[in-house]
Amino acid sequence: GYCLKSLDIAYETYGQLGKNRENAILICHAFSGNAHAAYFHHNHTKAGWWDHYIGEAKAFDTTKYFVICSNVIGGCNGSSGPLSINPETNQPYGSEFPSISIGDMVNAQAKLIDFFDIQTLFCVAGGSMGGMQVLSWSVQYPKRVKNSIVIASTAEHSAVQIAYNEVGRQAILS
Repeated sequence: GYCLKSLDIAYETYGQLGKNRENAILICHAFSGNAHAAYFHHNHTKAGWWDHYIGEAKAFDTTKYFVICSNVIGGCNGSSGPLSINPETNQPYGSEFPSISIGDMVNAQAKLIDFFDIQTLFCVAGGSMGGMQVLSWSVQYPKRVKNSIVIASTAEHSAVQIAYNEVGRQAILS
């Protein structure tokens, strides 16, 4: 595989990390999502995509938990992706950006969790492609996750799903 020489990870946090660092929850976004999961954060004009669930007295209560949401690598919302500058050419990677797997996304998220010096996440949660990341966390890093919440997701795609995704991918590449 390809190894990126540098890695940028866009993220937002909500709440306070506890002294024992055991109250962290990682929210994983779907294909069309980004790191802006809640509030009107960093000059956003709209509340985050899970604003109904993240905040005081909500399902992911920010008076109890430190909630982290990162943009996946390979996307277009601040983390390393096709718009990033390739250090070998000083031009955007564009279509030369390497293919990214769910496992690659999770490995990048693990680096972010390491940045916060968090050994074990209280929970990892996500839906759709985010749910796939949650499943991958539980397989790749089982000792680093206490709880997993997988919503509307799957561990693998059927042949029909793969075909539809390929049609969409080819439309983007054309």
